[in-house]
Amino acid sequence: MNNLTKEDVLKKAKELNVKFIRLQFTDILGIIKNVAITVNQLEDALDGKIMFDGSSVDGFTRINESDMYLKPDYDTFTVFPWRPKEGGSVARLICDVYKPDGTSFGGDPRQVLKKVLDEAKEMGYEMYVGPEPEFFLFEKDENGEATTITNDQGGYFDLAPMDAGQDPRRDIVLALENMGFEMEASHHEVAPGQHEIDFKYDHALRTADNVATFKFVVKAIADSHDLHATFMPKPIFGENGSGMHVHQSLFKDGENAFYDEDDKLGLSQVAKYYIGGLLKHAKAIAAITNPTVNSYKRLVPGYEAPVYLAWSSSNRSSLIRIPAARGLGTRLEMRNPDPSCNPYLAFAVMLKAGLDGIKNQIEPPAEVLDNIYTMNADRKEDLGIESLPSSLKEALDYLVNDEVIQSALGEHVLEHFLDAKIIEWDIYRTQVHQWELDQYLRVY
Repeated sequence: MNNLTKEDVLKKAKELNVKFIRLQFTDILGIIKNVAITVNQLEDALDGKIMFDGSSVDGFTRINESDMYLKPDYDTFTVFPWRPKEGGSVARLICDVYKPDGTSFGGDPRQVLKKVLDEAKEMGYEMYVGPEPEFFLFEKDENGEATTITNDQGGYFDLAPMDAGQDPRRDIVLALENMGFEMEASHHEVAPGQHEIDFKYDHALRTADNVATFKFVVKAIADSHDLHATFMPKPIFGENGSGMHVHQSLFKDGENAFYDEDDKLGLSQVAKYYIGGLLKHAKAIAAITNPTVNSYKRLVPGYEAPVYLAWSSSNRSSLIRIPAARGLGTRLEMRNPDPSCNPYLAFAVMLKAGLDGIKNQIEPPAEVLDNIYTMNADRKEDLGIESLPSSLKEALDYLVNDEVIQSALGEHVLEHFLDAKIIEWDIYRTQVHQWELDQYLRVY
């Protein structure tokens, strides 16, 4: 955290010749919204005096209680490096949403995460997160609309000319670095047109801000290359889908609370309880970390999809993997989240589940060393290995029966999220899809 002051932001805006500022926040589904102001209004904005109509944002408020205020996080001030500098720069600030009486708004996903982080802080912990978001680059048609034609036929770690995405990927990395990201790696992923860019782990709130920013930047830079970037989990049948593996750890008094040098795996009891909590609540968590109908087209056996409720220090067929690093780098990797999720809500429910594991000393099952993908049903049953939900509807059913995950979201977000997702499921369920026409129209 930079701990910038109001005066710091005003000074930076002047030095960088900023003329416009976008005050950003996310709706419940994780879509970035913004209000644009001129630099002349910046001081009022920094004092939290900018108002917007919350009733116009899906899932926020009713029309009779619509006034909302945006309070910027000064540390999120940055300039968009891809915007032309002629006439002045464009900057952004990420904001929390408040009600007119000065209280925090329960429907603000960023404050949902802050609430669970405060709970962790009361227990002495800070959460750190490192995500691995994947995405596809598709060509556009003659009308500028997105297709599902990939811009290359490359594979994992391929180089040019097979990897035709290296130029937009480079420009994305450069833009993110200019915005203050500490980048770690970028490469072509397994599927044609699929890419991954990783940035360094950070405090959970800052990482959630970074994920939201990352998705916005990727789309903007891809568009400048006449490509369409999508974080849709499974856009192409028969190819690997896009995930967002989430590495997470807890620190206490500056030390990694997940590390124990005396344990044979180097894992503390806190880490094991945290894993136990994640596995206990994983089916309900899926509604938040895998929140679309399409998410469950990725979460099927094969395609390296993490569907089995198990953990391991050595294989990637389990839901939770323990990477090899130890000491400060000790962490666990939850492999089912995908990049269509709202990062604030996703990190909140994972942390809440882990804290529940610590509070209630939930022991995880024994780690699974064998490849679960190749196990038969009887072997999985013997080991007590269950699977994630197979559809959005099934995940929602688990969510409405899990009081711990519900409490992380809060009443407002839970109600509006469920409403939106039940509508989404019903539209999908009642739609006649092309597969049905191809399968049945001529036969029956």
